Amino acid sequence: MLRIGIPSALFYYVYYPMWKTFFEELGVQVVTSGKTTRQLLDYGVREALADACVPVKVFFGHAMALIDQVDYLFIPRIVCLNKKTVYCPKFLGLPDMIRYGVANMPPIIDVRIDARDRKDKLYAAYYKVGKILGKTPRQITGALLKAKTSQYKFQKLLRSGLQPIEAIDNILTDTKKKPLDNKEQLRFAVVGYPYIINDQYINIDIINKLRKMNINVVTSDNISLFTLKLQRLGLAKRLFWTFSEHTLRATSYFAGRKDIDGIIHLSAFGCGPDSIVDRFIQLNNQSSTVPFMNLVIDEQSGEAGVATRLEAFVDMVKRKKGAYHNA
Repeated sequence: MLRIGIPSALFYYVYYPMWKTFFEELGVQVVTSGKTTRQLLDYGVREALADACVPVKVFFGHAMALIDQVDYLFIPRIVCLNKKTVYCPKFLGLPDMIRYGVANMPPIIDVRIDARDRKDKLYAAYYKVGKILGKTPRQITGALLKAKTSQYKFQKLLRSGLQPIEAIDNILTDTKKKPLDNKEQLRFAVVGYPYIINDQYINIDIINKLRKMNINVVTSDNISLFTLKLQRLGLAKRLFWTFSEHTLRATSYFAGRKDIDGIIHLSAFGCGPDSIVDRFIQLNNQSSTVPFMNLVIDEQSGEAGVATRLEAFVDMVKRKKGAYHNA
């Protein structure tokens, strides 16, 4: 059976259920690289460009973990999906960086997806992938319909409050895990790019750390694209990077909610677009009274340091909340 490798990084946290279903419906075995580890990160740091951001270095490590395990690597060149904003250049150049930057890599399927070119670009891209694998138009169409259904279920689980890893487990293992939400506890919003929020290694497992402190956690991934669109931004110019704009709009949404007690922005050291998002967030939400903290993650981030900052932030919010109720 043909084997397709999907690195467990970057777009994995956004489209993996769809990709897995599509390939399996075509009779192809999907192989992933598993969770991020120190060894995978070290591989990526060694092979990636020195000035690459942490998520790209992590992706390099995951791609390298699939060498000799698969017949193809699936690294689509995703440019634009909403006809308005584009993804960071690292996504556009990622297939070439892996192909020419790492020795002995298997062939890479790097089909380009740019919704600005034509209305049916998504179908055209998947059709091209199917043809590479030797499948018929009927097989490709059927697989894509099943894949879209799987992605819809995934999005529905995210809207219910589950995080991407939890939602993926629900879909793939048929578990019935439910969102954790105790109305008596504080509720924090964690915003940022999905591949930073959900990679438990590079973010030092921040979501579970907050949960162990009896904090309910919601993230950018729990907000629908329609809700994000409705957010009014008081800025003269919109951000043209897709994930950056999502982060800005998500923060605006959470900053306006009365049930959010604190907002944490996770950003990656070395990420160009992310370096300005935090400033835009502050400019756009100057009137918000919700406590805010920016936490920058890099390959040297220590668990003790992150835990200390989280504990201090949680304690500050609790003190503020207590002072408000006692006033």
